[in-house]
Amino acid sequence: MKPSPKIAIVILNWNGRKYLEQFLPSVMSSIYDNYEVIVADNGSTDESVTFLQKQYPQIRLIRFSENYGFAKGYNEALKQVQADYYLLLNSDVEVQADWLTPMVNLLETDKNIAACQPKILSYKNKTTFEYAGAAGGWLDKYGYPFAKGRVFDIIEEDKGQYDQSEPIFWASGASLFIRPDVFQEMKGFDEYFFAHQEEIDLCWRIQLAGYKIYSCPSSVVYHVGGGTLPRGNSLKTYLNFRNNRIMLSKNLPFAKKIWVMPVRNFLDGVSAWKGLLTGDGGYFIAILRAQLAFIKWWLFYQKKSVFPTTKKGPLSGYLQKNMVWQHFAKNKKYFNEIVGKTK
Repeated sequence: MKPSPKIAIVILNWNGRKYLEQFLPSVMSSIYDNYEVIVADNGSTDESVTFLQKQYPQIRLIRFSENYGFAKGYNEALKQVQADYYLLLNSDVEVQADWLTPMVNLLETDKNIAACQPKILSYKNKTTFEYAGAAGGWLDKYGYPFAKGRVFDIIEEDKGQYDQSEPIFWASGASLFIRPDVFQEMKGFDEYFFAHQEEIDLCWRIQLAGYKIYSCPSSVVYHVGGGTLPRGNSLKTYLNFRNNRIMLSKNLPFAKKIWVMPVRNFLDGVSAWKGLLTGDGGYFIAILRAQLAFIKWWLFYQKKSVFPTTKKGPLSGYLQKNMVWQHFAKNKKYFNEIVGKTK
């Protein structure tokens, strides 16, 4: 009998002892006969390491002396991991016992599917989707990410409306199931990003190389979200706007980039001034800093980034519309209102 593929569940931790204590029991109770749990610690200064050593000596611990961020942290950790599949999991995620098998079955049936994500529901309200990925990520033509079940800050209730497994643009880094050979072929995450939107960039490069990204809603997890940097945090705003701009510059073909980038500059400017006029000066400054940081990257640091190996692959989960216009001008609040039926 052929053995089940080995899964390495790799949790990147930074000062997340409370989440490890709360959510590791569900991960360790997973119903699958060939998996290993690994925690890569990003230079934590809390009691994470001591807790793991005392309470979970069976868990392999990879320790870094400093906080490498999400991108480099996973890149460095996965260099030390051997498995048939990687499962990159946030520390603040509760999983269902049978969550692994559906994702294995999906990728085993189609070798061209490089990665997938489970349906991600909110831990705080398990009948609604969670912001970071929901039922599968999409991208509009100006680089705005959204998801089945989440458009900007509008979060839908899960009524089974997105329970079909289908191609998406990006799979959430909160729970990313991926083939190791493809991850290595793409040279992993772009470490210049540090954190935020690195999984969207990776999935874009994967699609351009000819592979597919899928949703796998028969697998379900529950995500707290915002555990390290909550939404509304100025650093998070800065990283999201900076990294999104870098991602567009790297992955768009030149013919699109010359007109998409100026429009995106204008839209970001509108967003920044709206923040300032409504009393959120931190938001304004964060976007301004992101603009300047992108220019700095473009002038001096492009060599530090990972670029796509090819730009020939077709893109799934790509909306040929302006999300800002659809949502704010046309008052379309939900994914199905904007995209329509995807099959």
